[in-house]
Amino acid sequence: MSDETPICSAKGCRAAAVWVLAWNNPKIHTPERRKTWLACGEHREHLSQFLDVRGMLKDVVPLAEWESRETGPAES
Repeated sequence: MSDETPICSAKGCRAAAVWVLAWNNPKIHTPERRKTWLACGEHREHLSQFLDVRGMLKDVVPLAEWESRETGPAES
């Protein structure tokens, strides 16, 4: 991840992202594959519904939690 602030994936939105929407298209992706969209608080529900009605939404988690999953626990 870069040092830039992640922004919402909604068209035209430039707000800071606070949510990660993990999804996959079962017609073209293997079941374990996860693509992601980022969402601000205002667009989380809209983007979630868009993916959910298509059967593609797998998980919605706070961005900070998603980033901690990606980096894993700190080693001591």
